[in-house]
Amino acid sequence: MKGNSYYSRKIHSLLGVIPLSLFIVQHGVSNFQAVDGGPEGFQRAVEFLNSLPFVPVLELFGIFLPLLFHGVYGLYIAYQSNNNLGQFSYGRNWAFTLQRVSGVITFIFVFWHVYQTRFQVFIGNTTHGELGSTMHDIANNPLFFALYTIGVIAAVFHFANGMWAFLVSWGITVGPRAQRISSYVWMVVFVLVSAMFLASLVAFRGDEFKEAAAVLDIVRTI
Repeated sequence: MKGNSYYSRKIHSLLGVIPLSLFIVQHGVSNFQAVDGGPEGFQRAVEFLNSLPFVPVLELFGIFLPLLFHGVYGLYIAYQSNNNLGQFSYGRNWAFTLQRVSGVITFIFVFWHVYQTRFQVFIGNTTHGELGSTMHDIANNPLFFALYTIGVIAAVFHFANGMWAFLVSWGITVGPRAQRISSYVWMVVFVLVSAMFLASLVAFRGDEFKEAAAVLDIVRTI
């Protein structure tokens, strides 16, 4: 592994940026429809995503397998990494440490979330049309709501801080000024995207989704 660690880390970096960006954007846009349009808006977003051609293939090879490599190799990097004390400024050293911690949390959270949602659709325990009710049940479970809040914040931080590091490591932001501006930009992205996801979680707890879940329960009993 050490002999080709440079290329492995580059692949790890690239496969983290592309699928994680797609995963964040896809979920951010579709989940936020719960805020904008309630159950109907969320359902339209789900139906649109699943109407795209070759969705299972795109998700498998464009998101999940790259994320699996990024996550597993990221755990290896986190296990081998030092605290980086003295190499960077105090703030960047904290960012380095939090990137490793948030990566572990994100890896667990993403696969747990996929298990609760998309995997349940795959094995036939639920349908795409019932995902809004599934998220309502999850968001109204105090333990799950707390864990989802932690997982969402960790995932968005890992994405935003990872983008900052990606731009540095690939020679796009060269020099202190460019890196400082980039840190401000990605800090704003972190705040905005986190707020968007948390607003979606709160929306899933709302009465509209409760009523939709109640209607679904009645239909299931008929």
